[in-house]
Amino acid sequence: MRFAIQINEGPYTHQASDTAYRFAKAALEKGHEIFRVFFYHDGVNNGTRYTVPPQDDRNLQKLWSELAESHKLDLVVCIAAAQRRGILDANEAKRQGKDGDNIAPGFRISGLGQLIEAGIESDRMVVFGD
Repeated sequence: MRFAIQINEGPYTHQASDTAYRFAKAALEKGHEIFRVFFYHDGVNNGTRYTVPPQDDRNLQKLWSELAESHKLDLVVCIAAAQRRGILDANEAKRQGKDGDNIAPGFRISGLGQLIEAGIESDRMVVFGD
């Protein structure tokens, strides 16, 4: 089965990010495909490379980056939600006159069209968070 995943909550304010990560990992281990993971609303906070959790806590950004690298996942951060929360890639930082970017490895910024395409191209879309 081919899945699209949408994550609407931040990594440390709600369990949705943890649950989505575990779902994605389990689905891949069972031989399913993940077409795209789309981070929306506060979920875009999963995609900042400046996350520094305590040593005894999980680092969801790192876990997502590693999963994306090992399985060639497409991790898309919604551009509008990201800009509102100060998450920028190099192109957006330059375009907005900012002096740096903070997008995590394996993540990319794009628009809602990527979410629509994921829904069309997948057998199931699973949404985590409100």
